[in-house]
Amino acid sequence: MGVRHVISKLAPELTGNPPPWEERSLKVAQDAYSRAGFQLTGLEGDQFDMSRIKLGLPGRDEDIDRYRQMLQVMGRCGVHLLCYNFMARIGWYRSASAIQGRGGALVSGFTTQDAEREGLTELGVIPADQIWANYRYFIEAVIPVAEEAGVRMGLHPDDPPVPSLRGIGRIFHDRAGLDRALSLSSSPSHALTFCQATLTAMGENLTECIQAWRDRIAFIHVRDLRGTSDNFVETFPEDGDTDMPAVFRAYAQAGLDVPMRPDHAPAIEGDRVQAGPVAGMNVGYEAYGMVYTVGYMKGLLQSSGLHFT
Repeated sequence: MGVRHVISKLAPELTGNPPPWEERSLKVAQDAYSRAGFQLTGLEGDQFDMSRIKLGLPGRDEDIDRYRQMLQVMGRCGVHLLCYNFMARIGWYRSASAIQGRGGALVSGFTTQDAEREGLTELGVIPADQIWANYRYFIEAVIPVAEEAGVRMGLHPDDPPVPSLRGIGRIFHDRAGLDRALSLSSSPSHALTFCQATLTAMGENLTECIQAWRDRIAFIHVRDLRGTSDNFVETFPEDGDTDMPAVFRAYAQAGLDVPMRPDHAPAIEGDRVQAGPVAGMNVGYEAYGMVYTVGYMKGLLQSSGLHFT
């Protein structure tokens, strides 16, 4: 496929290696990927439990110190991208994960009605203002270290992009929230992960967003869906509501030179489909759907005149 770069999550519970604020953790990962012919280009997701940081709980300063150490380690190891989110208690969330898509592929979906049936979490109601205060505290503490280390932190929008999920405030569910986030620091290390389908679900004009944020986009997630923020189903990349060719032309016009990857691809024939709804499957992250999307991405990149490695 010509893929030579890797975005990875190095949380110890996944890798069995030391925590990512220890340099040997990144070195072990880099060596393993290098032996397989890949370069570790960035990290993505919560590399350790971020609950105390996102919820403003006792002990958050200790965790922020670990985060800063991780950024310094990334800089020393030449890993210059970190995709992160600030979704408290509940990360990216779907209310259904075995929906029949095109050709019998399995896709995930979300409705606020289904989510509301689950009720509040054990944390009760946490207002958005509280999450905003916690986010500002975090950004003021880590961005100077990220800039010194040469690491760009790409904030991922809330997924699904709803104002509240099971009582927990979500602050990056629309463009206004993302613009507010960017206003907290003008550092080149304070950037966005441009998750196409999340912005589509918001009802935003993606080409306008690309032009407005052209200097603040650090990373791109390529996926698509049909629907709105409170009721959507994920799709193949060419089968949703996004005008993908127009979006890739906008990347070219903006002069973007950042990593991109397929995201939440449908599970298709040959993936680990077993008896039952999704038994043992990780819909959205099975291999063959991802391979399909890589091919689609390369076709769009070539047709848009974008160079890629």
